[in-house]
Amino acid sequence: MGKRIAEAVKLVDRKKKYRLNEAVEILKKFPKAKFDESVDLSIKLGVDPKHSDQMVRGTVSLPHGSGKSVRILVFADGEQATAARNGGADHVGFKDLIQKIKDGWFEFDVVISTPAAMQEVRKLGRELGPKGLMPNPKTGTVTEDIAKTVKEFQAGRVEFKLDKAANVHVSVAKLSFEGRQIEENARAALEAIVKARPATAKGNYLECVVLSATMSPGIPIDIKEFIVA
Repeated sequence: MGKRIAEAVKLVDRKKKYRLNEAVEILKKFPKAKFDESVDLSIKLGVDPKHSDQMVRGTVSLPHGSGKSVRILVFADGEQATAARNGGADHVGFKDLIQKIKDGWFEFDVVISTPAAMQEVRKLGRELGPKGLMPNPKTGTVTEDIAKTVKEFQAGRVEFKLDKAANVHVSVAKLSFEGRQIEENARAALEAIVKARPATAKGNYLECVVLSATMSPGIPIDIKEFIVA
């Protein structure tokens, strides 16, 4: 354990679960790294990822943006391709981009598609699926309103998705943000994940929530304020 991490660990009572605002205050007191760290939430959910009807996936528009610059790729043609370019998408195309990805090109962070293009885009399952980049109606990345969706992702809309261990990891801010901004972004993300609870999920849904920065120890969050009766 490095000296900086050791100093940060001293600020966290491992036997305590903190309210979100308290956790943010502690996070801001941690010794800083030499770069602007991301602020992340790690959430353990009481669902079974082996069952498709218990999948948790969606998007949330962070009130203060994510602090990250995202490269957006859009599969579209005709007027919708023009709308994507005018909206500020970094890469716009259709079969040309599909072939480029098949050849190993992945210089993008978000993929959006029109419904009409999805018949061909689905053929990229092996390439986009493992990276969590396949467009999906549940996350709003398969849409007719291309320009609006591009602008939302530019403004700080982020995706969340359950992994094979029933965890969700989502970056909600940069450590340079004000404490209030970090708290409001984290709260919005947690509320969105709570709303995405599958109807088939039984028992405790939020099992564990931890707030951390890229190079920091985790701070356990008291989940009681996020439990919906």
